[in-house]
Amino acid sequence: MMTFTPLLVLELASDTKKEAIAWLLSRMRDQQQNGGAELIVEQLGPGVSTQEKENLNIFLVGASRQRLLSGAEEIGFFKEFKDGSMRAFTCTNKYDFKDFKGDGDSFFSVAECQYIIKHELDTLRAKDETHVPGYTQAKLYPGKSLIRRLQSKGILIQMFPLHEKEELKRLSFSWYKKVKLSLQPLDDIRHYYGEGQALYFGFLQYFTFALVPFAVIGVPYYMFDWEGYDKHVVLAVFNLVWCTVILELWKQFSASLAYRWGTLSRKKAFEEPRPGFHGILGFNPVTGREEPLYPNTKRQLRIYFVSLPFVLLCLYLSFCVMMVYFQMESLVLSIHDEDPTFCSGVLLFIPSIIYAVVIEIMNFIYRYAAEFLTEWENHRLESSYQNHLVLKVLVFNFFNCFASLFFIAFIMQDMVLLRQRRRNKMMIHKVRKIRTLEDKELPLVEQVRLETYMSTYLGTFDDYLELFLLFGYVSLFSCVYPLAAVLVVLNNITEVYSDAFKMCHVFKRPFTDPAADIGVWQLAFETMSVIAVVTNCALIGMSPHVKAYFPDSETQLILWTVAVEHVLLAFKFILTFLIPDVPKHIQIKLARLEFESQEALKKKKMLEASELSKTIQ
Repeated sequence: MMTFTPLLVLELASDTKKEAIAWLLSRMRDQQQNGGAELIVEQLGPGVSTQEKENLNIFLVGASRQRLLSGAEEIGFFKEFKDGSMRAFTCTNKYDFKDFKGDGDSFFSVAECQYIIKHELDTLRAKDETHVPGYTQAKLYPGKSLIRRLQSKGILIQMFPLHEKEELKRLSFSWYKKVKLSLQPLDDIRHYYGEGQALYFGFLQYFTFALVPFAVIGVPYYMFDWEGYDKHVVLAVFNLVWCTVILELWKQFSASLAYRWGTLSRKKAFEEPRPGFHGILGFNPVTGREEPLYPNTKRQLRIYFVSLPFVLLCLYLSFCVMMVYFQMESLVLSIHDEDPTFCSGVLLFIPSIIYAVVIEIMNFIYRYAAEFLTEWENHRLESSYQNHLVLKVLVFNFFNCFASLFFIAFIMQDMVLLRQRRRNKMMIHKVRKIRTLEDKELPLVEQVRLETYMSTYLGTFDDYLELFLLFGYVSLFSCVYPLAAVLVVLNNITEVYSDAFKMCHVFKRPFTDPAADIGVWQLAFETMSVIAVVTNCALIGMSPHVKAYFPDSETQLILWTVAVEHVLLAFKFILTFLIPDVPKHIQIKLARLEFESQEALKKKKMLEASELSKTIQ
């Protein structure tokens, strides 16, 4: 019988040594002043159908209400104050916050409580231990993350938050089980999964709606099947304005969501070191806290002399593979043209299949190498780690997806072939037994053991990457293939329902990510929109209709194309400047909060000065 509400599950290896288990549980239960996490931990009992190979080293983790409140203050959660503003939560004025009643039992969502516990476990660091008890090879030094070391040595198999069956049923019904046209329940998604996940689904929904005008305009262009692409100039110009406006308006929309959810102000707060960060233990000059320190010069040397050359080498290899593919395709086309038979017709597909398989293998290897290098660079902050990882992966994926299209468009200048190109997406389905969370009620022990076998959700990285590539197909070559927006809208609609089902029934519950925006992906989409301006201007400049205006001088054509491109880029940046990132009413609320914080600090200093003067007298 559980005497507390279990929030997290820790699974250790079945052969973990007893002294290591006792040491870890002691550190988790110990008081904070002694370097512990001050959490409640109990071992999970055996299941109903006990098996010989059943792992008994599964532990349920929770925390007292007071511990969760103090943890929320440490992290800096922002909550709605009684005056309607969003303020950092503190235990001293907890009753001044809206919806805080009694002991604050329902003040924080379960997802927020799970995040607090994860934060406490991540900040558990070695004191004077030299190794994990019973594992001399698992070295420790003062300041080393215990959870990180246990994971790297295979002692800690997994750590995940538990699903809430009743809450999940309600979310499933309002999210994807209702067959009706409606907006996604972003507040409910945020309440259960956190801000990062809710912002992804919010962006997916926003992107889909933003594509509708583009799709409506693109359909007649495709249906009338005009000769050439001279008539698509208007569509291309619309595309250039559309890219800028939707991205700027999204920043306003996401800022509104982040303010309502309390993460817009919190993003400016001081970030704790990520669990994987390591270095010599020292004192942070900003906070005065003891934490690992690592010289920035060393990190920059690793980035510019190892990571950057590796990325450039991979891009060169990818280019070589692409050129081999074009040569193979040219060869099989010549064979088919000389003697068109059934076998030669089948042969036409071979280069594309080989190229797709090779690219998929290269993507897999490169992704692993990019994660390894980014980890090796030893970034202190999680945001910095994610930014460098996203940049590495984006550059390689962008090149692999669009290099062949740029080659066809600007080197071969074959618009017919460019229109016939389709995105060949390799779907690899692993044949495995997938455990899904069903609607039927299960005892806690059985539910926990079921969730340990469910697939782990790896975050929104791949989801954003897919949207980024789709955005590229729509924005870069819209004047060549205007139906792209329609296909992306249909894809996104199915993506919403499939992703919702997987989140609710296939994956373990992920930890919440208190995000204020979509991070580096916003910059990635904006960069793509700038490239789209250059690409579409170049395609328009190559139009026979435009070339007819410059029959005698190709130089003048190039100059006019570059001039128009610069004018459109200037117009784009003017639009970016005119549309504020944060809505005016939220700017006023943030400014008021800043003013009140400064006034409170002044009063505190005046009070301290008056007390000091009284003491002196």
